Amino acid sequence: MDSLAVVLLAVFSAGYLVLAGADVGVGMLLPWLGRDQRERRLVIASFAPFFLGNEVWLVAAAGLVAGAFPGLEHGLLEELYPLFAVLLFGWVVRDMGLWLRGRVDAAVWRGVWDAAIVAGSWALALAWGSVLGSVLAGGGLGVGSVAGLPLAVLFAWHGAGFVRWRLPVGLAERAGRVPSRYGLSALVMACAPVVAGVQVEWSEVVAVGAGLTMTVVVTVVVLPLLLASQALVWWTFRGRVESPSYL
Repeated sequence: MDSLAVVLLAVFSAGYLVLAGADVGVGMLLPWLGRDQRERRLVIASFAPFFLGNEVWLVAAAGLVAGAFPGLEHGLLEELYPLFAVLLFGWVVRDMGLWLRGRVDAAVWRGVWDAAIVAGSWALALAWGSVLGSVLAGGGLGVGSVAGLPLAVLFAWHGAGFVRWRLPVGLAERAGRVPSRYGLSALVMACAPVVAGVQVEWSEVVAVGAGLTMTVVVTVVVLPLLLASQALVWWTFRGRVESPSYL
């Protein structure tokens, strides 16, 4: 049962990094991809249908860690709490920017929340890169922050590949100036949590008894539903965006 829990955690973590990594990367590149308000609305529309569903993968992964690997949760939060504080702050600021930028028709208002989207996206990318780098390097906060910088850059690379598929041809050509390979970046991001997991002594952090069993059973039931809903959303919005979204 503990081996199945590890596999499920790898699946949810990789799913989050691949899917949400794209919209985080687009947010990092927003000022460059969108030169004016019209273009920025299209850039945001490129990932607007996906970003909430993408975040469900993180929520599921966090629930799996809390229920199946309480020792891992305690160890990461104790050692890397500054990174998780930055991560949470960036997540809240980025999502506030996405929801609030279109609520008032004023250039200053939109500019403030566009800046929030960019800052929050960079904070998320740097925080996640540093967390994974800390686990990979096994050297704590300082070493992990340096080791995680390439992973943070990978978010932007991944975002550039995503908008080449989603934006209108003119804006997509702008993103094409970044030498991006969407499939390769997705593969690397999917492998990152798997490689990091090799460094963890799972037998020392896994839960015992009914808590582990219940968490794994619920996760196994939820996974097909999440996959089906995600596939439906991506199929529905598979084309290029031509107009602004509800955001």
